[in-house]
Amino acid sequence: MSLDALQPLIRGHVAELGFELVDLKRAGTVERPILQVRVDREDSRPGAGITADDCALISRSLERLLESRALVGPRYVLEVSSPGLERPIRWPEHWRRFVGRQVRLRAPGLPGLATVTIVGMPDAAHVTVRADSGEEITLALDQIRDAVLAVDWSAVAGTARPKGHGRRR
Repeated sequence: MSLDALQPLIRGHVAELGFELVDLKRAGTVERPILQVRVDREDSRPGAGITADDCALISRSLERLLESRALVGPRYVLEVSSPGLERPIRWPEHWRRFVGRQVRLRAPGLPGLATVTIVGMPDAAHVTVRADSGEEITLALDQIRDAVLAVDWSAVAGTARPKGHGRRR
């Protein structure tokens, strides 16, 4: 089954369990597909988000769903995890929820991986962002790639900086 067909089913199932689907990806090979599911609580905040027990509960429930409907082959890997602090921003409700926050994204009209501030959503298919220059730009959600919350790691007390976020010397 295609990822586009699985996404609404998995999203609805995760919501029935009281959680939010943040991201869904397929990796691996045809013989051994890997289904990567990132989940969160709608009211999560640093230190009070998804737990390992939550991930285990969701994983067991999704396994039963996928296997009962024969939606994946017999040799698949299911990975359920939290989205982390730099969580993906994918769907309209994510953009609305994080108005005022900075995100890093790739989109037409912006240079490379740009850091912008979410200003608002004029409709369900577009988001308005503010660039560092102060210019406000409205982007089509289906044109945005790799959008994640931007985290100021120097302000996150007691948190180790993830690999790739250090300064080059």
